[in-house]
Amino acid sequence: MIEVRNISKTLKGNQVLKDISYIFENGKIYGIYGYNGCGKTMFLRSIAGLLILDQGQVIIDGKELNKDVSFPESTGIVIEHMELLPNYTALENLKILSKIKKTASDDDMKKALEKVGLQPDSLQKVKKFSLGMKQRLNIAQAIFEGQKILLLDEPTNAIDEKGIELIYNLLRSLKNQGATIIIASHHKEDLNELCDVTIKIEKGMIVNE
Repeated sequence: MIEVRNISKTLKGNQVLKDISYIFENGKIYGIYGYNGCGKTMFLRSIAGLLILDQGQVIIDGKELNKDVSFPESTGIVIEHMELLPNYTALENLKILSKIKKTASDDDMKKALEKVGLQPDSLQKVKKFSLGMKQRLNIAQAIFEGQKILLLDEPTNAIDEKGIELIYNLLRSLKNQGATIIIASHHKEDLNELCDVTIKIEKGMIVNE
């Protein structure tokens, strides 16, 4: 469970998060929507431990971020402007990332790539990938270690319609396994068919659920 308590953040004189409180339950998909610049990406960053808050707390499974832990355990992230290593293949990228935690096997990595529609044995370098292929790889890196929390910012950006359905089915499967999934998008319509709960953020505040 993720509990957000009265969090606020100001950047360059602009209050991007304003006293937000919310509880995210396990085994559900949450959709956060709003116009560009409304605060949804900053909200995801705060849950990921990538933002030092001015006030408030983020508590994940009883542990407070930036106090008990600096990064939420078992969390996969797709945040804007992510870049993987361009001169390596998709599988090589995951192998390099796997050295941090040392919990994923080669089979785990290959299965993650297959689940997002990439060929695990391809020798194509990431620098030759289309934008949609890069986004698929970003999702693969978020799931290959069996993460229980997924924080996804515009996860289907640049992915074709067939690929979107593949990703949606993958996320539904992970939800059924108990994962907590939070997706940010500026298209509410994209979230309606996938999410159990949709949350509107406007000017750094939750205004509708």
